[in-house]
Amino acid sequence: MKIPKSIYNWISLLGLVIAINCALLILVLFIISLTVGASSAYLGLYIYIVLPAVLIVGILLAIIGMIVTRKKHAVAETGMPHWPVLDMNQPRHRRRIVIVSASALLFLIVSAMGSYQAFRYTESVSFCGKLCHEVMKPEYVTYLHSPHARVKCVECHVGEGADWYVKSKLSGLYQVYAVAFNVYPRPIPTPIKNLRPARETCERCHWPQKFYARSLRNERNYLTDSANSEYNISIVMKTGPAYSSMGLTEGIHWHINPDVKIEYIASTNDRETIPYVKYTNLKTKEVKIFQDTENPLGKGAMDSLETRTMDCMDCHNRPSHSYKSPVTYLDAALTSGEIPQELPFIKKVAMKILKLPFTNTDSALMFIRDSINRYYKVVHPAIYASSKTLIDKAITGIQNEFKLNAFPEMHVTYASYLNHIGHMESDGCFRCHSGTHKTEKGETISKDCDLCHTIIAEGPSNKMKFANINSTLEFEHPIDIGTDWKDYKCTECHRDL
Repeated sequence: MKIPKSIYNWISLLGLVIAINCALLILVLFIISLTVGASSAYLGLYIYIVLPAVLIVGILLAIIGMIVTRKKHAVAETGMPHWPVLDMNQPRHRRRIVIVSASALLFLIVSAMGSYQAFRYTESVSFCGKLCHEVMKPEYVTYLHSPHARVKCVECHVGEGADWYVKSKLSGLYQVYAVAFNVYPRPIPTPIKNLRPARETCERCHWPQKFYARSLRNERNYLTDSANSEYNISIVMKTGPAYSSMGLTEGIHWHINPDVKIEYIASTNDRETIPYVKYTNLKTKEVKIFQDTENPLGKGAMDSLETRTMDCMDCHNRPSHSYKSPVTYLDAALTSGEIPQELPFIKKVAMKILKLPFTNTDSALMFIRDSINRYYKVVHPAIYASSKTLIDKAITGIQNEFKLNAFPEMHVTYASYLNHIGHMESDGCFRCHSGTHKTEKGETISKDCDLCHTIIAEGPSNKMKFANINSTLEFEHPIDIGTDWKDYKCTECHRDL
């Protein structure tokens, strides 16, 4: 088969060179990915997206060049027709049709396979977490250490169906632009209003009727004294009723009882402030409206703000990307032994260091190391001389925990993405259970701690108090602050720790 004369032009030849080189590169990189087992976000990007796109551009250039050349050589000048003439009675023409058809079929098959692989790649965790490394590093690192680490990002962020897939890819176009031109915000704002409804994603695994058992939660906390004194607390979390046969009629998960509808209006975009709550019993049709008497919502604001129906994400707002506060991850590291509890004052000095702002991770890790060494060397030289191994171990433990929960380059700390489970560093439950949300009849959304949990053990490890499993102890603050813990929200102190 002769090569058409119309291909001999610089546009077509350039297109052929581009297409052939891209095809060879795709083949080589694909073989590398199979034989070497290389798993790189960028390797997949080039194999399935970048190089195929350039290859198609090369093919289009070759075709455009041929069309332009034929137009230049008009029939009147050369006798060459504008379009190729196919005569099936000519063996040469039949061979051309067979070759072109076979090539087109092969190209379609390869394109279909490539398109499917491109689809799979764009749905992969590697694509979501590693491609834009600095931008997605906080979310990717916390995801890997979350309970959902084996759930693909797209299963929650996209879900099933073509419509949400298309929406996610259209949203991704702006994200590509923002990363390419370095115009993305730091930290990345939580897409509160753009997420798929939780009941279309979360409830594929966590449907309400499935999880309502109570659970025992044991915590070890450590004071900032010389001995890093241990203070324990054991809590029964009332996620469900005392008896499972009662279903969702009691407990924390009562909020998503199918027979109950909870609606609210938040006066801030981050939903941290909720002055209006509406309760509807779908069986009895009973309706109650609670308004925050200390922060009432005017009629104009009510008409202009979104009324949202409560779902899983209103409490479980950080199910896969939870950033722990320094006090939380230091207590966990002291409990696991990554930070030695026997090293005097280690929690105190660590807390002082970790409250400071940092500009990048490397300088933060160096500052942690140098500051701890300097503290013991200057303030406690005897400890520095006798316990250098413990000090080095503590430094490593603190640095490791810092890297999992703070990302200075993206201006991300635990305070950037508050977790609404609980009420220590985020108002969480107290956004509604404030004691100030009341109906016109004076009914209140209670602030009673026993609604959600009962304390069955608490105190220093050598002076623990215990209660019966079906009774509760009154909370005792590890440091004597009188009744302030009753009169103020926990966040008024703990958010700044």
